[in-house]
Amino acid sequence: MLARLSLRTRLVLGVLVLAAAGLAVADAATYTSLRSFLIQRVDNTLEADHPEGYGHGGPHGSGGGPGGFNRSFTQYRTHDGTTILASYEPQGPPGSTATSPPQLPGTISMKGASQKGFDIVRYFTVSAQDGGDRYRVRAAFEQDDDTMVVTALSLHDVDGTLHRLLMIELLVTGLVLAALGAIGVWVVSLGLRPLRAIEKTAGAIASGDLSQRVERAEERTEVGRLGLALNAMLSQIETAFKAREASERKLRRFVADASHELRTPLAAVRAYAELFTRGADRRPDDLARAMTGITRESERMSLLVQDLLLLARLDEGRPLEREPVRLDEVVGEAVDTARMVEPARPIELDADGAFVLGDRDRLRQIVDNLLSNVRAHTPPGTPMHVTVGHVNGDAVIEVQDAGPGLNEKSIERVFERFYREDQSRSRASGGVGLGLSIVAAVAEAHGGTVAARSEVGKGATFRIALPLLNGNNSHRTPSDFSEAVASMETTSTKGGT
Repeated sequence: MLARLSLRTRLVLGVLVLAAAGLAVADAATYTSLRSFLIQRVDNTLEADHPEGYGHGGPHGSGGGPGGFNRSFTQYRTHDGTTILASYEPQGPPGSTATSPPQLPGTISMKGASQKGFDIVRYFTVSAQDGGDRYRVRAAFEQDDDTMVVTALSLHDVDGTLHRLLMIELLVTGLVLAALGAIGVWVVSLGLRPLRAIEKTAGAIASGDLSQRVERAEERTEVGRLGLALNAMLSQIETAFKAREASERKLRRFVADASHELRTPLAAVRAYAELFTRGADRRPDDLARAMTGITRESERMSLLVQDLLLLARLDEGRPLEREPVRLDEVVGEAVDTARMVEPARPIELDADGAFVLGDRDRLRQIVDNLLSNVRAHTPPGTPMHVTVGHVNGDAVIEVQDAGPGLNEKSIERVFERFYREDQSRSRASGGVGLGLSIVAAVAEAHGGTVAARSEVGKGATFRIALPLLNGNNSHRTPSDFSEAVASMETTSTKGGT
């Protein structure tokens, strides 16, 4: 049942139940204490005004007879219950209805009585003969006397006082519980306000708005700390969703670009094949042209597929070869090849000795890609400057040209896959847009970074930074690095990695 109630209702009910239990205990203790006090006062009155025994002055002894005592009923009886004398004085203000005498038992047992001086006394309470009021009765007899003296006082005023106290306690308890309920609802509602904000935020997020956050989340309260934790979680979820959306967009663009790039050579191969089926096999010139075209487009598709496979392997985190590589020699070989491919282009090389740990073939590939990128996107004869050095523990390769440069948007996306500044994808504008993305992926696989800077009309500079092997090592020989790598592999094997 309670599980179906709201948290606010359960909290308020819990407070009310605890308060009601506490007030009930306090009311019962107050009522019992006052009742004991009033009964004790009546007993004291009976004790102070009790008459002497029948044989010690009789009913006309001390006090001038029964009428001289502050009592309403006096009776003298023997041990066997025989009444010797009885006197009844109705109490109450003039004009009020007189109370009936007490309903005394025929035989009064003195079991549990106490001794006070020479008297054996027992106090007990009985009802009036008409059942309306109650009486407090004192039964006593002296040890050397066979006469029992029974006196009684009406408890009408005591019962009235106790009844008024009970009504006051019930009224006060009800008012206190009502006030506590109202205050509890307000306080709990105020305390649960952040939970309602969290609920509202969760609803908005469920509707698809991941930018929503819990407002006024503070560390001072438990609910506030919950809001802060929820905000942190939502930030991570939003970041993950954005990353997934970006990854999906890149994947869709990658598939579309790859399909676009493969469609052209496939269409060319199909056209050459149709030319062959239309009789080119009987015409030597057409046959040679068709076979050459098929070979050329097949090689183009092979290169594209190889580049795609390389990027896929790097994305999967497959390890590359690890061996000491003298970077200045690799760059020098790539520059010599570029000079042979385009003799008319001036290429300057400034190279300091630098060794890195990596895959020589892949490092050569990314240097070739940088140089071919310059050839593809700058006019023939545009100077190129290549440098190799080391800065702050990194080997640095920079390829600088004096071409038309790149705008800010292109600089931000130049390392993306299939990105080309010329969106028409004309073959005259360069390759398929994978060269620089391979540069970035290979450099990252070696623990390095890539960067580009350019100004329109002032050329562009591409920079690769790779970790040097054991720091600054420009004066060490390849044999030194071979020994270092062997030592590293031995240590790794012993370590179980």
